[in-house]
Amino acid sequence: MKFHSINFKAADWKHLDSFEDRTVFQTREWLQFVSESQNATPLITELRDGSEVLGYFTGLTFSKFGLKVLGSSFPGWTTPYMGFNLNPGVSRHDALAALEKFAWDQLKCLHLEVSDPHFSFEDAEGLGFTSEFYGSYRTDLTKSEDVLFNSMESACRRCVRKAEKLGVKIEESHDLAFADDYYEQLKDVFAKQNLVPTYSVERVRSLVRNMAPTGNVLLIRARDPAGKCIATGIYPGFNKIAEFWGNASFRAYQNLRPNEACHWYALRYWKQRGATIFDWGGEGAYKEKYGCTPHRVPWFTKSRYQIVGALRNEARNMFARKQKFLGWLQGSRASAERPAED
Repeated sequence: MKFHSINFKAADWKHLDSFEDRTVFQTREWLQFVSESQNATPLITELRDGSEVLGYFTGLTFSKFGLKVLGSSFPGWTTPYMGFNLNPGVSRHDALAALEKFAWDQLKCLHLEVSDPHFSFEDAEGLGFTSEFYGSYRTDLTKSEDVLFNSMESACRRCVRKAEKLGVKIEESHDLAFADDYYEQLKDVFAKQNLVPTYSVERVRSLVRNMAPTGNVLLIRARDPAGKCIATGIYPGFNKIAEFWGNASFRAYQNLRPNEACHWYALRYWKQRGATIFDWGGEGAYKEKYGCTPHRVPWFTKSRYQIVGALRNEARNMFARKQKFLGWLQGSRASAERPAED
């Protein structure tokens, strides 16, 4: 097995998107979004055994600390997995071994990270990869709407009903201004925890600009009875898997329960379009009230030299410390600007 690069612009995207194991994070438009937001170069490669094509691999290359990295995906990309699209019966273990050789020998990378929704932890056995995981929850959309609704905790069901009773309206959005609505609410969400968002509004604009025309993302606004946008949600999807990418709301209006209304709308939207899985976009105990089940996707990392892996881990720790400091700084400024009480 050997990988061969394909020209990104000349790739047969219709053929690539025909694979049953294809996800939204492997589509051309999502790769363009990640490329823009991460200053990375999209990579499509074809896996062959002699003249026989066995499948494909999707990822991006970029430089970190002057070192070339291949990610599929990578921490901070707000993209949980990419990985392979393989013909039935082709081993992901063997494909991973071939990918490592390609990354070192052809791409001249010094670090490699791969997460694939169809991986098992056994797929990296004997290859020297470090095994981590992307933890999330999943909802089985093959169940009827009644079963999905009744699987939620009773308090969650009451919230959905309350939002409807109080006149919260959900509308689908397609405009670029949606990104600004979402980000203003996101800042309010993070401020509640004395934190700041982990990405800028430009990332959201890039997502909307690239994905909205494709029909592979659901963007929704929740409005109160007066018409004010009080919550937003971003739910990409393609083929059999729909995703919860982000949701935000103003704290002052959470008593209207717009978040629960948004999620319930998204579940039904993607079910009606043939998705069989709704991935809740990461861990978080609050998601359990929606009746979903825990799920882990293996995430394999490997560096050509040990020092490179150490740099990667330190960079992630530094980013976390930076976010905490910026949140503290913002909270301190807000306190300083708040007028003193009599």
